[in-house]
Formats: sequence, structure tokens, C-alpha cells
Amino acid sequence: MLEGKTAVVTGSTSGIGLGIALSLARRGANIVLNGFGDIETAKAEFAGLAGVRCGYHGADMSKPAEIEDLMRYAEADFGGVDILVNNAGIQYVADVQDFPVEKWDAILAINLSSAFHTTRLAIPGMKARNWGRVINVASAHGLVASAQKSAYVAAKHGLVGFTKAVALETATTGVTVNAICPGWVLTPLVQRQVEARAEREGVSIEEAKRRLLGEKQPSLQFVTPEQLGELAVFLCSDAASNVRGVAWNMDGAWVAQ
Repeated sequence: MLEGKTAVVTGSTSGIGLGIALSLARRGANIVLNGFGDIETAKAEFAGLAGVRCGYHGADMSKPAEIEDLMRYAEADFGGVDILVNNAGIQYVADVQDFPVEKWDAILAINLSSAFHTTRLAIPGMKARNWGRVINVASAHGLVASAQKSAYVAAKHGLVGFTKAVALETATTGVTVNAICPGWVLTPLVQRQVEARAEREGVSIEEAKRRLLGEKQPSLQFVTPEQLGELAVFLCSDAASNVRGVAWNMDGAWVAQ
């Protein structure tokens, strides 16, 4: 259903971004990967998908000039950006009075401002073709807060607000703008948190997972990158052509509490 389309997915060399990119590619979309992970391993995931091109650009998503170069690369090598998935993100945990200023600035730059820069560059081409999909990967923390995550919560709430504003600006066009708000996903970053908790509390990895999920996610199940990828596929479909400005949480009932 996405044959001939090109998707730029930021932060897509592992975890959620890679899962979304693979789901889009399985529907025929060409993919531009981005991130600092193992690019050869990531690209190998696409090797068996006939007719799908997979490129890579190593833009640092905290730097507007490099983001512009990423978007120029997609335009020059793939003919434009039809689907933009703003997924790049980082995290840091500390009480606000102890939060390093440079960490605050970096989280806002990568988790929020990068989506502004990619979107402002993608929208004109999408409008010209009268078809486009912008999917912002926010978080359950774009809808509710947790202590010690002031920068991340601020950025993700901002991303949800940004989604709504741009959805209004494109409401009469063939371009839709939506956000996905995952709960706990067992990404490499979260796996490291689980391992650190297991060591700190003297419990098994499985028990550390259960305790982590039990604090926030009533389903006691991790959301998977594949599930998020299938939601992104739906948002790219004709069936979702009038889904605009939503913040769609896939979070095991986290924000239902």
C-alpha cells in the first residue's frame, strides 16, 4: 500500500524507530534511516524486502544544519519525503534543581526541536503532492508526568502540542499529522534500566521487569516496536486520512489510571 513512497525515520537504527521503519518497508515504502546505532545491522533487516530501497544519513538531530542535509539527501536520492517519522530522542533523569543545563538543552533539541526542523522542511513537498504523513513519536510522558523527568516530559508534551498545531495548519490538505504515545517499550535503553534495577535491588531480570511495569503499565506487558510499527502503518493508510492531530497512546492502560 506504500509502494513508491519514501519514509524518513529519525533515530531508527534500533528500537522503536527501527520497528516502525521495518513495518513501513514491509508495505513497500523506501526508507531513509538515521541514528548512531549499528547501521550495518539495521540495514541488513531490509535486505530481503524486494523492491525496497534503504538509505542512511547520520545527521545529529540536535543540529539544524545537519537536519537540513538529511532532508536534502532524501529529496535528492529518493525524490522527496512522503512519510516523516520523528522518533529521535534521548533521556536523562534528575530532580529539577540538579538537572544539568546542557542535558536540558540537549533533550529539548533532540526530542522536540528536531521535529520542528524536519517537519518545516517536509511539509512543502507533501502539500505540493497533496499527500503526506507526519508521525511524531511522543510518549505516555507526552500526556502525563513522572518525577525526575522534567526535560523529557516538557519535550514530549511540547511534541503533542506541536502535532496538534501542524494538524490544524494542514487540515484541508492531503497531509495528516499525528502523534504516537508509547508506554514502556523494551528498547536497548530500557533494557539497561532493567539490568541496573535488578542489580540495585538484588532481584532477577524478570522480577525487575515486573516491578518496572507494575509502577506504571497495568497490562504488565511491554509494548513492542512491531505493535507501534503497525499503528504507524494504519496512520499512513487511506482509512486514517481523517485522523488528524491525535495523540494515540499505546501504553497498556498507563494513562487510563
